[in-house]
Amino acid sequence: MASEACKKGHVRINGKTVKPSREVYKRDEIIVRKNQINYELSVLDVPSSRISAKLVDIYRKDTTPKEEFENHELMQLNKKHSRLKGEGRPTKKERRDIEDYLDES
Repeated sequence: MASEACKKGHVRINGKTVKPSREVYKRDEIIVRKNQINYELSVLDVPSSRISAKLVDIYRKDTTPKEEFENHELMQLNKKHSRLKGEGRPTKKERRDIEDYLDES
């Protein structure tokens, strides 16, 4: 999956699109686009050998802005409402749901 993401240009290290064979070093900034969200990660250190998934957080820091997730949720909410009634303007109830979501944020 990672190789495919690199080939499609969904993975960038220090602002540059990379190949699947690219080495990762300490202090690299990685951006991965997955499900319309740009995840931003900082490499704190590189382990000397393979480690379990539970220990990955020791070696990286997630710096993804919270707005990325909020924008994605709003897009999903808009898609959901437009699919309920078809094309065109959302109904009054759908607009209220969207307004309630925005007020919660």
